[in-house]
Amino acid sequence: MLYYLSLLLKPHFSVFNVFTYHTVRAGGAAFTGFAFCLIVGPYLIERLRALKVGQYIRKEHVADLHALHQGKAGTPTMGGTLIIISTVLSLLLWGRLTNRLLWVALAVLCLMGAVGFLDDFIKLRRKHNTGLSARAKMAGQILTGLLLGLYLVFNPITSGPGYLSKNDVLNWEELVAMLRAQEKADGQTPQRWYWQQFSPELREHLLTLRLGSPVDQETKTRVLEALQHILEMPAHLETGLWDTTKINGETTRLLQKGVRNLTSRETVRLNRLLLEAALPEFIAKSPRRLHTQVEIPGFKNALIPLGPFYILFVILVIVAISNAVNLTDGLDGLAAGASVISLLAYTGIAYVVSRADWSEYLLLIYVPEASELTVFGAALVGTGLGFLWFNAHPAEVFMGDTGSLALGGVLGTMAILTKQELLLPVVAGLFVLEALSVVIQVASFKLTGRRVFRMAPIHHHFELLGWTETKVTIRFWIIAILCALMSLSALKLR
Repeated sequence: MLYYLSLLLKPHFSVFNVFTYHTVRAGGAAFTGFAFCLIVGPYLIERLRALKVGQYIRKEHVADLHALHQGKAGTPTMGGTLIIISTVLSLLLWGRLTNRLLWVALAVLCLMGAVGFLDDFIKLRRKHNTGLSARAKMAGQILTGLLLGLYLVFNPITSGPGYLSKNDVLNWEELVAMLRAQEKADGQTPQRWYWQQFSPELREHLLTLRLGSPVDQETKTRVLEALQHILEMPAHLETGLWDTTKINGETTRLLQKGVRNLTSRETVRLNRLLLEAALPEFIAKSPRRLHTQVEIPGFKNALIPLGPFYILFVILVIVAISNAVNLTDGLDGLAAGASVISLLAYTGIAYVVSRADWSEYLLLIYVPEASELTVFGAALVGTGLGFLWFNAHPAEVFMGDTGSLALGGVLGTMAILTKQELLLPVVAGLFVLEALSVVIQVASFKLTGRRVFRMAPIHHHFELLGWTETKVTIRFWIIAILCALMSLSALKLR
């Protein structure tokens, strides 16, 4: 709302222009989300107490753990509703509501929250720790992942690059020679058309260069700037100019859409493809169908093409991370604090990949609409901290599956929408360790009849070793911070 208000007022009061900046709105969304939690939190907790929406502590299996946690019996749960409500209110105030990625992330937040809410509600009705069956809960997670995957495959959030870098030119000396030859060429060809779009000053400069000599950096910069300017022009489709040029399927699809119906980003992309087709010996081919490819962290331009199998990959990510966060939610403040740390990392990543210059410098996939995910992530960070205010030990409220599934689903969605899916195991390293401890425990017991840990997930193992709950939580937060820092450093490593 404030974004649109600023658009109306900034012609009259320039100070309102600050509300159009993503960073300002991200900070405002974080603060507002935190404030909403502090204001609404006490009322919601009292309502949950009045409705007797309390946690039931399981005694079977591990009596020692029950002795440690029995004081938590009756603490209100389903506090994840506080996170969801506060996030939605904050984004209505600070978000740019025409951004589709914002709505995609919000949809996953609400869908996964609904699955968790139903699970919590059934537990409370039965007055027992068992809610939805494992199959029913998994079905809800798979359905959410399926809807997200289908949307992303048929509605790409990114495409091949429209910008040009020095590395995109295969041979500078031959490119300059070819361009110079167009000065005296006969007829109209795409190559001659590009030459004619250069400024007279640049053409004169290129004609004065010595043929065969290395092209200096200043000349490279000027040529790239001129070509980039051409790419940003309305699609150049003069009659007969491209009749003898071989074009690919992506170019054909963009042309079929109609030049007048293309967005500015699609226009730049189409012009880049036409440039590649006209100058195949000089301009490197850019990746196709990037929206169904997965980038491998640590490797330069290493992509895994998944095609339609990308849908299954999205389902796997959503199911895996939401269950991992759900398993981590066993101690006061543990899952909430670790989620805030991981979301903060992806909020920063969203800002980086939404900028063409930074994503080009770091060799990351450019996602132009991801800028609004910065505001979304900041809002969740603020509401997560606000919830942690009441969830810190001794907790006044638990998030329940309503919160843990929602936070896990959103964390996976942020990874997918920023096209940094394989960085998720590093960003969310703590959640991976928690999930792995359960897998190892179950596999060991079934194969050998022995348990590796005193209890899984692993945070309970350390509790039973004698660590206090606060010590376990803070030390696990430290692990989460280290994982987040490692993930950010990995962005530059190629």
